[in-house]
Amino acid sequence: MPGMEVALLDKEGSIVPQGTIGEISMKRRGKWFRVKDAGVVDEDGVYWHKGRVDDVIISAAWPISPTEVENALQKHPAVLEVVVVGAPDKERGLIVKAFIGTDAEPSEKLKKELQDFVKTRLSKHEYPREIEFLKRLPRTEGGKIKREELKKRAAARVG
Repeated sequence: MPGMEVALLDKEGSIVPQGTIGEISMKRRGKWFRVKDAGVVDEDGVYWHKGRVDDVIISAAWPISPTEVENALQKHPAVLEVVVVGAPDKERGLIVKAFIGTDAEPSEKLKKELQDFVKTRLSKHEYPREIEFLKRLPRTEGGKIKREELKKRAAARVG
């Protein structure tokens, strides 16, 4: 945005290093205004949107963009639709959980195949440690996926 000072901030309000996920913020009237979206800036100074801040998964201190994991999984032929959320975990705080809509027969073999598929496309820590197969993901009357319902379902697990 020409004329606007933009930065990526951590929770404390400090600018994050290049290549690190932070909250997209713009300076207005001398103060940082947070836009509630996460992003990362590359070596060329280009900003990349990574999803909503409240959707970012922090697993063992690593920030993970659910959008990136969803995009990777969506490229697998068995995946019709996918939602990725954080699920509670005693050791890591949160883990990546994928709800996958598929017509394929759910199996441990398919789960491992999908995990390996993500590991070859993203950083090794970003793969879904937990996968739940569904015939169809829950939707609103308007056809939007009920992401909050899936977040609650993931939060209800004991991990």
